[in-house]
Amino acid sequence: MAKIAVVVLLTAVTASCGTERRGEVRPLEIAGSPIEIQAISLLGDSLRLPALDSATRAEREAQLEVARASYDAAPDDADALIWFGRRLAYLGQYREAIAVFTRGAEQFPEDARMFRHRGHRFITVRMLDSALTDLLRATQLSANRPDEPEPDGLPNARGVPTSTLNSNIWYHLGLVHYLRGDFQRAASAYRECLKYADNPDMRVATSHWLYMSLRRLGADAEAAAVLGDITPDMDIIENQAYHRLLLSYQGAIAPAVLLEEARRGDALGNATLGYGVANWYVYTGEAGRADSVFADILAGPEWAAFGYIAAEADVARRR
Repeated sequence: MAKIAVVVLLTAVTASCGTERRGEVRPLEIAGSPIEIQAISLLGDSLRLPALDSATRAEREAQLEVARASYDAAPDDADALIWFGRRLAYLGQYREAIAVFTRGAEQFPEDARMFRHRGHRFITVRMLDSALTDLLRATQLSANRPDEPEPDGLPNARGVPTSTLNSNIWYHLGLVHYLRGDFQRAASAYRECLKYADNPDMRVATSHWLYMSLRRLGADAEAAAVLGDITPDMDIIENQAYHRLLLSYQGAIAPAVLLEEARRGDALGNATLGYGVANWYVYTGEAGRADSVFADILAGPEWAAFGYIAAEADVARRR
């Protein structure tokens, strides 16, 4: 299977000396791009800081300053460093977030969380080889250790976290393999993720990507088996799009209905629902329809969404 090459330059980021605050970060360097360019897409396009409405931006900037102050006050606190990096990422400052997690990986080399979070953000900026290295390291560091809930930085409607450290490590590792076109390894990672998916939200998200990986492998019977535990009455808090896609794969919802829902909803929903439907068209031999949906996704603004990145990867592989 063809690999997708992304040309980037990663420079070592360390804490600055002198009077500079530790909360001041030198961003990851990407091909000499100015800071407003946060990533280079798998198709070679420059991806800029995402647009946020004024209220959301103000709230997240305030949260970032709290996290920055906490980190400045306790630079040897791994949790403070992680929240500083996460708050940067929620503002779309992915290059700065990676710099912070790089500092964390150097300072806490046995802490799987540093590699899990940096691996996630390497995916966001399309540095797939670096993401793979980090997430594989995270699996090694977390092996044979108790799993732990991962707190949400952007809580859902119930304020209930739906993922754990291990589920996030394996989920993102599966995604890296998927984006690289290695669907066999993707399926294996998602099967491992299911062992830690102890709630309906994580189960439907993981099952969705496992199903798609198996369909890409032509393992249709195994894919159908993944749908066996999916029911309409599952108590889903935040992953409604994945749930509805799985119901669609069962035949309960027409793909065209989901596409209409996607186009009426927000850009993130369009990327998530749209990518699942586009894949369905790929499996069923409707390449023209699939290409149309891929193009629709890539015309949207949610370039950090996994469905958007996956659409990029599909289009790039065809080129």
